[in-house]
Amino acid sequence: MSNISQSLDELCINTIRFLSADGVQKANSGHPGLPMGAAAMAYKLWMGFLRHNPRNPTWPNRDRFVLSAGHGSMLLYSLLHLTGYDLPLEELMQFRQWGSKTPGHPERHLTPGVETTTGPLGQGISNAIGMAIAEAHLAVYFNRPGYNIVDHYTYVIASDGDLMEGVASEAASLAGHLRLGKLIALYDDNNISIEGTTQLAFTEDRVMRFEAYGWHTQVVPDGNNLDMVDAAIRSAQGESRPSFIACRTTIGYGAPHKQGTAEAHGEPLGPDELANAKRNLGWPLDPPFFIPGEALENFRSAVEVGALYESQWQKQFGEYAREYPDLAAEFQRRMSGKLPEGWDADLPTFPPDPKGQATRVSSGVVQNAIAKKVPELIGGSADLAPSTRTLIKDGGDLQAGNYGGRNMHFGVREHGMSAIVNGMALHGGVIPYGATFLIFSDYSRPAIRLASIMENRVLFIFTHDSIGLGEDGPTHQPIEHLSALRAIPGLAVVRPADANEVIEAWRLALAREHAPTVFALTRQNVPTLDRANGKFAPASGARRGGYVLADTGKTPDVILMSSGSEVAIAVEAGERLKAKGITARVVSMPCMEVFAEQPQDYRDSVLPPKVQPRVAIEAGAPMSWYRWVGDGGAVIGLERFGASAPYKTIYEKLGLTAEAVVKKAEEVIGGNKRK
Repeated sequence: MSNISQSLDELCINTIRFLSADGVQKANSGHPGLPMGAAAMAYKLWMGFLRHNPRNPTWPNRDRFVLSAGHGSMLLYSLLHLTGYDLPLEELMQFRQWGSKTPGHPERHLTPGVETTTGPLGQGISNAIGMAIAEAHLAVYFNRPGYNIVDHYTYVIASDGDLMEGVASEAASLAGHLRLGKLIALYDDNNISIEGTTQLAFTEDRVMRFEAYGWHTQVVPDGNNLDMVDAAIRSAQGESRPSFIACRTTIGYGAPHKQGTAEAHGEPLGPDELANAKRNLGWPLDPPFFIPGEALENFRSAVEVGALYESQWQKQFGEYAREYPDLAAEFQRRMSGKLPEGWDADLPTFPPDPKGQATRVSSGVVQNAIAKKVPELIGGSADLAPSTRTLIKDGGDLQAGNYGGRNMHFGVREHGMSAIVNGMALHGGVIPYGATFLIFSDYSRPAIRLASIMENRVLFIFTHDSIGLGEDGPTHQPIEHLSALRAIPGLAVVRPADANEVIEAWRLALAREHAPTVFALTRQNVPTLDRANGKFAPASGARRGGYVLADTGKTPDVILMSSGSEVAIAVEAGERLKAKGITARVVSMPCMEVFAEQPQDYRDSVLPPKVQPRVAIEAGAPMSWYRWVGDGGAVIGLERFGASAPYKTIYEKLGLTAEAVVKKAEEVIGGNKRK
């Protein structure tokens, strides 16, 4: 028992405050202000409402908690340690240090109990909206009278910075439209950002803004008043709309000179100010990381309560499984992330066709075939479904009142869409996709990067992937985008050459259980290669990222390599070189990242080290190809923006032709002979 004269609630709240402040001070780095200011509302949420099991952080029907303001990570780490997660106090003492489970911003997979990687502001609340969508969708699919197998809330703590970011606006607008009643956001309304007061740049009425989005809104004038916070959350739980609770707080609460100032936001309080804060709130100066016994006992009750929550659910699920065995098995399969047996057994094949079709078209055909076997495939586009060909036939529209639909309509909100599908994947039970034109991947990039960091199985379907879209001109023609996306660690960028490579692209993407995939698909038609007569290798080679598409069986004089729509140009160039007595090998490389993962002997079989003359061609920035052509090769790409004209004219004017490839091949062969 401690001799601190405080109520149990006050004792627990101050424990959170000073664990957080001590962690930041010891690291000499971090953000103490938010944990100290938001400790009371976080305590009430975690101890009064959050249904979770610290000993099983992945229990399927747990409430989800997202600290969107990820810079306040010590708040979350303190709560996780105190409530009994596998996060020892020693880890809090190693905040922001190499190898610790307490990094500067929360990271999914690294720290038990962290639902999503946050820190880039606006992403967390947008992820939470995705989680709430997944919950609503799965509830329709699996719940039956008397059995609410999927029935939980998603809670968020968001900051001023979160609300300033455009991605949050995009996602919150959609959440209001969808009436996601099991989503509750607590806004840490402290009026302070890094540069100073929010009066400098953020004077809009945030409550009215969320009301306009269609959210239920409330104001808690004192975020330290537990009764007010309690009443607001209870009111929110009874709503059929998402809830926004603005809790007025004081950043750095308790620090006598820094509370309510920007100095409390992003730097340690300093030894003197921290000591004064402890004196101010009646806390012992030593030892640091002090946890009163009464407080720990109260927090650790979450272990027993959480086990009870899960055991009650497990009991219900057992009864559900006896009455609905097929549904129960399907739920367990989906939540495990495993695909159905034989999901790709009956995919379509495409006959040879010199005129061919756009890969966006063949992708739509393949996607719909997969959707029949993989019911967890769900998603939509940024108001471009007719162009991206991503509608699931007979899938229904996911809307308020019809959460069972599989076609989502994100509106023209690329960034929000991408963050939302991240949240859906994090929830589990669905394989989400988001679609737009490749040029607009720029709007999605922060969320795509986070998908890779979090190892999310998310599909980003990008069409209109080059100057091949033609007349829309340079504003809509991606140039640097393929190379930029390929630079993201862990992301697979798949650019199939024809309809049958599209099939393998989908196989490749869905097999990546713990990683995201980008599809780069054409607007213009590309030939469907004749693979039956042995002239071209089977498209199954695409699953290895790169493969020998066409060869003579001899050691080649030159290797021509490409991806997507330019593979047909490489094939034509190979034929022209053959007519000149030059032996060319054509390599299709739809996915550099997967090819790089292959064993060295396989890569050497495709790109023999002794064959140095190599030419790559792609309708984009050339930088990602230099790794593969080496010192003895060359890349034909684009070092400029495109133009508005019919696409064949653009290809010709910008030098992306078989003639140009032949000329460059002859140059590199000659250059290598002279070495």
